[in-house]
Amino acid sequence: MATEIAVLGGGCFWCLEAVYQQVKGVQSVESGYTGGSVVNPSYEQVCGGQTGHAEVVKLAFDPQQISYREILEIFFTIHDPTTLNRQGNDVGTQYRSVIYYQDATQHDTAKHIIAEMALVWDAPIVTELSPPQTYYRAEDYHQNYFVQHPFQGYCAFVVAPKVAKLREVFAEKSKPE
Repeated sequence: MATEIAVLGGGCFWCLEAVYQQVKGVQSVESGYTGGSVVNPSYEQVCGGQTGHAEVVKLAFDPQQISYREILEIFFTIHDPTTLNRQGNDVGTQYRSVIYYQDATQHDTAKHIIAEMALVWDAPIVTELSPPQTYYRAEDYHQNYFVQHPFQGYCAFVVAPKVAKLREVFAEKSKPE
């Protein structure tokens, strides 16, 4: 079985992680940082906005069960790709909308999806399309955050609605509850 990797940033990594953990064909989801200049940055450094890193998720998925295109369709549904360096109250370059393509095929697919999304959204798409960068796994306490803290305020009011939107819009792609 072939496994592909996708690396995406669309605001707080807790949101993306929680959503993609619910997607059929996604084998693993890991929160981390990429796209910056500091080696092995800490959460505090990234949140300070001085490292250049984005909060991202690294997905391993089975392309026989879900395509990269479908991964990106979900991505563009669960976050706002028109707000530069911002998702809701999360503000800063670490929360930018970005796709780190892993090869030429992913680059071309992402470029096409971005062009399609420009016809759907009322404002310009600001999602960056970037080559792969050194990826750093986030601290252990960030992994599986929503699963471990579903009633924490941010999770209940920001993350949970994104998971609910996935289940509503992509019901056939969602794992059983």
